[in-house]
Amino acid sequence: MTQMLEMPRVRDCTVTDCGYNHDGCRAFAITIGVGNSQCDTFIGTARKGGIEEVTAQVGACKRSECRYNQGLECHASAITVAPGLDAADCQTFQLA
Repeated sequence: MTQMLEMPRVRDCTVTDCGYNHDGCRAFAITIGVGNSQCDTFIGTARKGGIEEVTAQVGACKRSECRYNQGLECHASAITVAPGLDAADCQTFQLA
């Protein structure tokens, strides 16, 4: 039997125009995409969504060249998301 990994938490997100960010990221899980390590879960809207009681986790990471990426899963202890070259970028990304 395979034991599930505990997914890394989104420690902080400072992208205020995302519908999931209200007093922290309220998406159940986010995906980090290619390009500038953008948050693929970002939704630019004034409407607020997600689940109030959760702290977002990193569900998948498409940046295979990141030092924290093993098998397309993030193994950082936690990540930070902030405005970057895209609307919302993973600031924890580091080349392997």
